[in-house]
Amino acid sequence: MQTQETKLLVIGGGPGGYVAAIRAGQLGLDTVLIEGEQLGGTCLNIGCIPSKALIHAGEAFHRTCQFAGQSALGIQVDAPRIDLAQTVRWKDGIVQRLTHGVAALLKKNGVKVIKGWASVVDGKTVEVHPANAGAALRISCEHLLLATGSTELALPGLPFGGRVISSTQALSPAALPKRLLVVGAGYIGLELGIAYRKLGADVAVVEALDRILPVYDEELARPVAASLRKLGIQVHLGCRVQGLNAAGDAVQIASAKGEMSELPADQVLVAIGRTPRTQGWGLERLLLDMNGRAVKIDDQCRTSMRHVWAIGDLTGEPMLAHRAMAQGEMVAEIISGKRRHFAPAAIAAVCFTDPELLVVGQTPAQAALAGLDCIQASFPFAANGRAMTLEAGEGFVRVLARRDNHLIVGWQAVGVGVSELSAAFSQSIEMGACLEDVAGTIHAHPTLGEAVQEAALKALGHALHI
Repeated sequence: MQTQETKLLVIGGGPGGYVAAIRAGQLGLDTVLIEGEQLGGTCLNIGCIPSKALIHAGEAFHRTCQFAGQSALGIQVDAPRIDLAQTVRWKDGIVQRLTHGVAALLKKNGVKVIKGWASVVDGKTVEVHPANAGAALRISCEHLLLATGSTELALPGLPFGGRVISSTQALSPAALPKRLLVVGAGYIGLELGIAYRKLGADVAVVEALDRILPVYDEELARPVAASLRKLGIQVHLGCRVQGLNAAGDAVQIASAKGEMSELPADQVLVAIGRTPRTQGWGLERLLLDMNGRAVKIDDQCRTSMRHVWAIGDLTGEPMLAHRAMAQGEMVAEIISGKRRHFAPAAIAAVCFTDPELLVVGQTPAQAALAGLDCIQASFPFAANGRAMTLEAGEGFVRVLARRDNHLIVGWQAVGVGVSELSAAFSQSIEMGACLEDVAGTIHAHPTLGEAVQEAALKALGHALHI
């Protein structure tokens, strides 16, 4: 077996792993990255990027179909149709350009990329079985970085296969199902369910809990629920999926009262969440401390074994690509000798539903649990000129600040395009801004960002446009 040595060995080429490797290369560290599939990981190949492409295509087609009827804008079109195969090719083209870009950046910074499957021997040694079925390779390292990501959760009664698909398969449809049943009303299920509905499928959603988007507060989820009704998406709350019927063309569900019913479906999308990828690559040989299903880390992403690090989804919630990237960059810098620790004031979470939903920092409920006495104020997009010109008057921006010193501790927003407000929200909390700082900043007119300033002004008792 061939052997080689390196300073840093990264297992996993997703957002966390490739960013760590690039930064390590910039810092002059001898770095090897192992990836069994495509660079970019789940997010770039079968998650964040392709799902947003499909969401955009669905929205564009939906808007075009609306122009076939009465339009307030005066636009009229005849019999719009969509070439789904071309849509998928367009989406795949975006992914391909980005993965090639990641490969170029790794090469530019001197990172050696090995396409193959890693198997941990110990904290200093990894065997790699090349994807091309070539001879195995053994790599010794001083530092081992685990960035293996996460996998989709399956339902025991609805194993993936046949009519039952995962979000990965949902992103590359060969044809549009007439009836799609989505299991799970979290962000993944609703994002894809809404996209499929806008592409023309009949969509129903089944959720075991009593409301959609259960990790977000109810006020934020309310405009999304209204949008689901407007789109004609059926939502069955407080129901549990039992499995397919005998014919395989419907899903059996049980209500909270135990009443059984069937929902017809040509395809069933199971989107009940993700779990850290801990199986199949020898993690158990390291005997690391765990936090449930996730690898336990400290505020420098160190595991319980010296010089073994872990980042991203493998370390549990929040499973966000931008968290993994920030962790990966930090680990590379610590290994190079810099003093760093991971203590962000806030990490933005975005749900790309219709409308979009954004949370940064603490919510009112979280602040109350922490014992904080806070001011909160909301400004509706119905009073924002730019939102009106975009036909996007639903939703609002909400700010939360301490009553004693007006320090901003949280932002929330729901509305069209609010994902683009995430940087401003995060930056204000990271920099320790007070309500007066945001209220006193001149915001460009007409923009959705004016609602941010107005929310701060309202919290201070003198909003100008409401």
